[in-house]
Amino acid sequence: MTERWNLGQEIRATNQAWSEVPWDELDLDADEDPRQLLGLEELRFGTRNGLWPLASNDRGESIFLDAAADATRLVVNYDETWAEHRMSFTEWLYRYLIGEDMTGPNRSAFYPGPVKLQHLPMSARERPEP
Repeated sequence: MTERWNLGQEIRATNQAWSEVPWDELDLDADEDPRQLLGLEELRFGTRNGLWPLASNDRGESIFLDAAADATRLVVNYDETWAEHRMSFTEWLYRYLIGEDMTGPNRSAFYPGPVKLQHLPMSARERPEP
């Protein structure tokens, strides 16, 4: 495990950042308030009944798993708006990769393959290797 690519630290930091959003103090429309979308009085991140960050992309969209829904509900945040998908992450990811609108209306992004795996550097002195 390294400090540079520590998934546990990244998940904790993401949960902390989202937990600090003052939802009650914000003047939110219905589609901007994930509590209304999910039917919750209180929003939690990183708890047994909360939202867990699964992925984010280069367009600023964040994908969360609703832990209370038995891994069948994903919640996506994009442009201060939230969307719900009742499916597994695997199905969501497949649809996203083939170019379906999985982060919001008219927000599809198709990245033609092939997928290239890259080993990330584990220290400041290393360089990426394709």
